[in-house]
Formats: sequence, structure tokens, C-alpha cells
Amino acid sequence: MTIVVNGTFDILHRGHIEMLEYAKSLGDQLLVCIDTDRRVTKLKGPTRPINNQQDRAFVLQSLKCVDIVKFFDSTEELIEIIEMYKPDIMVKGSDYIGKPIVGESLCKEIKFYDRTEHSTTEIIQRIIDR
Repeated sequence: MTIVVNGTFDILHRGHIEMLEYAKSLGDQLLVCIDTDRRVTKLKGPTRPINNQQDRAFVLQSLKCVDIVKFFDSTEELIEIIEMYKPDIMVKGSDYIGKPIVGESLCKEIKFYDRTEHSTTEIIQRIIDR
């Protein structure tokens, strides 16, 4: 059973790890799709990402719960990846409840993970404030 998760994963923190481990516990293979640097900058502003896509992919691929890491630069590319791997379950943060989810119709099930108090944006702000 294949599980898919997508996101930026810029500064990997406890909340990311907990969600990835939860996602992996649901199946045999965890596919993590990460936004390209260009897409992160477009979505989050000119100061992001902090870590480039190769570094983000390396760190994710180093985790024992992650089996495959793929980059996507557009919604269409994310859909193509999901179509190629045909995941059984997509895991999204609980902040997506009631919102449109890219690729939702291509997965048998969507599971929501309760987000923790950890936030990349808040971590970056704490570093700046110091």
C-alpha cells in the first residue's frame, strides 16, 4: 500500500517527523512530494526556501520512514506524480479539512493528521528575533 504526503519541508522539525511516521504507519511505501525551490518562493515569498530542494530531498530521503522523494513545480506535476504512483492514501495536515486538496480524487482515501504547535514559519521568526 502506497501513502503520499506533499509539502515544502523547508526546515524539518518534530511536527514533520511525527506526520511522516504516522503516514508510513498506514502503508508499506511512503512517497513524499516536495515543492521545487521556484514554487516555494512563489508560494511563500522571496526569502524562502531556507534550504534548497536538493538539501530538503536529501534530508527527507535519509529518514527511515521515507521511501521515495519527488519534486513538483506545479499543481499539474503533483497530479502527474500521484497518477504515476496511484497511492492508496493521502495524508494531509488537519488545516486542510474542508479545503480543496490537489489529487484527492486520485487516492482511495484522505487521512488528516492533527497538526502540532510546530511551524516552520514560527521557527524562522524565532531565529530572526534572536
